[in-house]
Amino acid sequence: MEETSYLGGKKNIIDILRKVPFLNLHEEGHLMAILELSKLRKYEKGEIITKEGDYDTWFYIILSGEVSVLKQGKVIARIDSHDGTFGELSVIDGEPRSATVCAATNITCLAVDASFRDRLTPEERLPFDAVYFRLLTEILAHRLRQTTREFSETGRELDALKKSLI
Repeated sequence: MEETSYLGGKKNIIDILRKVPFLNLHEEGHLMAILELSKLRKYEKGEIITKEGDYDTWFYIILSGEVSVLKQGKVIARIDSHDGTFGELSVIDGEPRSATVCAATNITCLAVDASFRDRLTPEERLPFDAVYFRLLTEILAHRLRQTTREFSETGRELDALKKSLI
């Protein structure tokens, strides 16, 4: 893995973030707040990014490349920059990673450090939480819509299979 320092003040990255579907409507000030607690990380194909069962405080926004999501060693999904993110559930509920994520291609991610929130004063936390939790809500809403579409499609395929067996 190759990693930058924290990206606070790096306005040149804003244009890259605007290409991420769920970030393109955020105000520049909100995006700058996200960059304050973010690093760019690059992984080579095959590198493990997060490991099932581990605890950490990072979630990832894919800027380029693709990852494989593995549950108990079996690939259950692939995520690219169109789908956008992984690792947000552990950040929200504090539970261990529910799956292993590895680079399916060379990949660049914006790695967002959620532990930063714990170091804020109560006065700083309220405006930060407004931006941060809105971002997480948008990520989860996108993921839920995608899952609902896939579930519906699977149901239609199952119905078609049942009909073909009759």
